[in-house]
Amino acid sequence: MKKIYSDDSTRIRLNLERIIELRNISTHYELKYAPLFQACVLNYINELQRFHSKDVTEAISQNFLTISATYEPLSNEQIRLKYPSEIAEKFIQQANDIDVLVAEYNSDKFAIGVKQNLYITKKKSEADFTVTIANQSPSQVAIVKDLKDPSETHKYSYENVISVVVDRLNKNNIKLNYKPAFNQYVLTLIIDFYSIKSDEKYAYYHKIGKSEHYTIHNNSLILLFQKLKKTPDILLRA
Repeated sequence: MKKIYSDDSTRIRLNLERIIELRNISTHYELKYAPLFQACVLNYINELQRFHSKDVTEAISQNFLTISATYEPLSNEQIRLKYPSEIAEKFIQQANDIDVLVAEYNSDKFAIGVKQNLYITKKKSEADFTVTIANQSPSQVAIVKDLKDPSETHKYSYENVISVVVDRLNKNNIKLNYKPAFNQYVLTLIIDFYSIKSDEKYAYYHKIGKSEHYTIHNNSLILLFQKLKKTPDILLRA
């Protein structure tokens, strides 16, 4: 793979690397992973044609090349109820990693998602189905407290922060004045310098059994990238 796709930012290679990782550490493949697998199937079809001029649909029916899922993805709470705590948190982190990279890469060579959006329209002729709003309902509700799950708000692992920042630096053609480039050592220096771990707005401390780790909020990523963009030699200054 590394020989054929020598550029480590190639979306086809990134897709394969992520699937290899899932294969090596996962025994359950939740619906969350389906977009990666679907992209991989289509990448295979295209690359088989490109390298060998072979049309896979001559041997395999088209409908077998589309991944279908007939069940709802589990929520984080359902995952925690279904699996032991340490396994559940690992699954949630895997899912978050995929969410983050799918949004960042925005490429159908990395992931192909299927989603359904609902919109309310007053034009009945444009609607697929109708709903009723009951203004006079005797049951009234109010939000007492907004509880936020840190696995939903702080989705970035250290590894993903590095992947996303490197990708954004490349997209914006920003060259850091630092030969080793952006890596885990650099990330740790910046996190310590700005005391990111001490503020839950930026980082959240997880302790599940004997496992302890931090995950990062998107606010931290924005702060970090803005600093690097504004001052590419900030690492040498530090």
